[in-house]
Amino acid sequence: MTQPVGHQLVVTRTFTQGDFDTFARLSGDDNPIHVDPEFAARTRFGRTLAHGMMLFSTISGLIRGAYDAELEAIELMFPGPTYVGDAMTLQLTVVSRDGARAEIAAHIHGPDGTPACVATARIISRDT
Repeated sequence: MTQPVGHQLVVTRTFTQGDFDTFARLSGDDNPIHVDPEFAARTRFGRTLAHGMMLFSTISGLIRGAYDAELEAIELMFPGPTYVGDAMTLQLTVVSRDGARAEIAAHIHGPDGTPACVATARIISRDT
């Protein structure tokens, strides 16, 4: 990994109902809050929302691609929802480095800035 402490990567991703449905099919987690828009409309959320582990997978893939690294450990919190159709901002920040290892702060937040996922990842570079 060549990125210095403080390096940031910011991307925007809009998750679709198709994304939620595919993740549900692959994971077996077909909770209607994720896959049934009519059901979700009657909940306090008002529409379908992402699986937390789908957000984790998105962060993991972004880390692998951006830093050519593998996850050693990750701590995740999901303080708010990720709704279908919202443009979500994903941000990775290199917090510290020690040789092939680094700590990455990862955040996903909605269009209004509300945090949907907050994570701290320890990674090991594959290029050493």
